[in-house]
Amino acid sequence: MTPPDDPTAWTRDIIARDRRHVWHPFTQHQTEVEPIVLTRAKDASLFDADSKEILDLISSWWTCTHGHSHPKLNEALARQAENFEHVMFAGFTHQPAVDLATALARLLPGDLNRVFYSDDGSTAVEVALKIAYQHWVNCGDSRRRVLLAFDGGYHGDTLGAMSLGRGSGFFSVFRDLMANVCVLPFPCTFEDDDAVEGREAGALSGCEALLTERGQEIAALIIEPLLQGAGGMRICRPSFLKRLVELAQGAGIVVIFDEVATGFGRTGTLFAMEQADVVPDLVCLSKGLTAGYMPMAVTVARDALFESFLDDSFDRALPHGHSFTANPLACAVGLRSLALFEEENTLARIAGINARHREMLTVLSSRDDLVRARVLGSILAVDVKDAGAYQSAKSLTLKAWYLSQGLNIRPLGQTLYLMPPYCITDEELTRAYAGLMEGVDRFSR
Repeated sequence: MTPPDDPTAWTRDIIARDRRHVWHPFTQHQTEVEPIVLTRAKDASLFDADSKEILDLISSWWTCTHGHSHPKLNEALARQAENFEHVMFAGFTHQPAVDLATALARLLPGDLNRVFYSDDGSTAVEVALKIAYQHWVNCGDSRRRVLLAFDGGYHGDTLGAMSLGRGSGFFSVFRDLMANVCVLPFPCTFEDDDAVEGREAGALSGCEALLTERGQEIAALIIEPLLQGAGGMRICRPSFLKRLVELAQGAGIVVIFDEVATGFGRTGTLFAMEQADVVPDLVCLSKGLTAGYMPMAVTVARDALFESFLDDSFDRALPHGHSFTANPLACAVGLRSLALFEEENTLARIAGINARHREMLTVLSSRDDLVRARVLGSILAVDVKDAGAYQSAKSLTLKAWYLSQGLNIRPLGQTLYLMPPYCITDEELTRAYAGLMEGVDRFSR
């Protein structure tokens, strides 16, 4: 947009009307400070009305992959808008949706071939839960009503997703409305962790015992592969993930991977599942699917799950849909984003970010006020001692200071993390690391 003639007055007006009419996500409006009014974004940077730059070091809630306002994505969006912007997806189809589904099926391992479009990560998870549950009903087994999830897991804010994320601590007020979920321990790890094998053995043993005791009641297991995002950037090892999937699938349990946050390069490979060499029965994708441009998600199923819904009667069909299912604008951008991974050698860029992050591990690990430093793909995380829980006064103080320095770093309680767009430069990373550490120094003093 064109900068206003009087940025100060214009900003005051926007904020005043925002306070009167807008309800922001994950916000306590009685105590929240004034939001920053943005006017444009480019590459790894956001800009306010005064053209002050803010490095977007969490990729706008992990959505922005190739950078803001990428010219090739802008072109794809505009070109599709010239043809048509939307059409209902029941009884109609269109090339952008078919092309994107085809591309995803080719990139995903095994027979993950059936793409169901929805709107965001939460709804992708809801779709997966409904598919898993109805699959068993369609197969004549109505006993399977129990779901398995992990402590610290977060799968979204709709009712089914909240049920799975009860271990995150965000949703206790809704507990009486939740589905039947058993929560398993998540064996998170970090650099130089000597006790990880014991935690993994305990988690797998607990899972085995539950499968033995209640296996015939369990419909599905869901996990964020390799990384619990909102739970505090908690990492597990690929070997644990592989053994877990083998146990669950060996017991006939539907395995769901929530790759909403981990998909599209975040963990160093296009999909996190590649590092464990496993194929889940369902995978949920969103966020980076459209490079942060458009709200869209997919739930991708293996062929056998899809086939269990086929019948002459609608009773066995999946009764689920969204007004904006397979929106052509979003599909066109998503398809172009996938092409950019090849054109711009994006995975090599991520490897470069990973190498820079790993250079920081020595610095982080040398401090007494920081613990559990860890790196995965483009993600660097560390925990600050005595920082408190999510939205604690100390974590909010840190967030505000980082913003004042032009750094969008949003602590998850005690966890500080960087998850930048893949276009970030070496100079910008150097600036990010310096600012990160200066904030920690100020907090410690």
